[in-house]
Amino acid sequence: MGENLIAKASTLIDAPIDEVWTALITPESIKQYMFGTTVASEWREGSPITWKGEWEGKPYEDKGVILKLQPQRTLEYSHFSPLMGRPDKPENYHRVKIDLSRAGDQTRVDLAQDNNLTEEARAHSEKNWNMMLAAMKDFLEK
Repeated sequence: MGENLIAKASTLIDAPIDEVWTALITPESIKQYMFGTTVASEWREGSPITWKGEWEGKPYEDKGVILKLQPQRTLEYSHFSPLMGRPDKPENYHRVKIDLSRAGDQTRVDLAQDNNLTEEARAHSEKNWNMMLAAMKDFLEK
């Protein structure tokens, strides 16, 4: 059911695609635009990825695996958050895909997250991803 409820977000950033890509995979940059989260990964397909921080006053440690990494094109990973209140099982993981493409002098960022159980959960995820992309845009355009 949740596989069809896909949260989507996109933005155009006034920065070259290589700068946007670097911001996507550099922990120091990610911390600046992704709600202060600390990300750790080897940034290779099959390697683990973790996110640690605080969200709405609650500490969290999310995890996943890099599923696809095509430099300056696509970053795709699985994502599980204990804050969802569901068991740590494969069917409770999201798949997040971020695609970059050129749009003239800008870079287009398209993000999709599947496996949202309800329309409400999808809308909540979409709101959060749009906030993150807006913060990324601000970070890269300053």
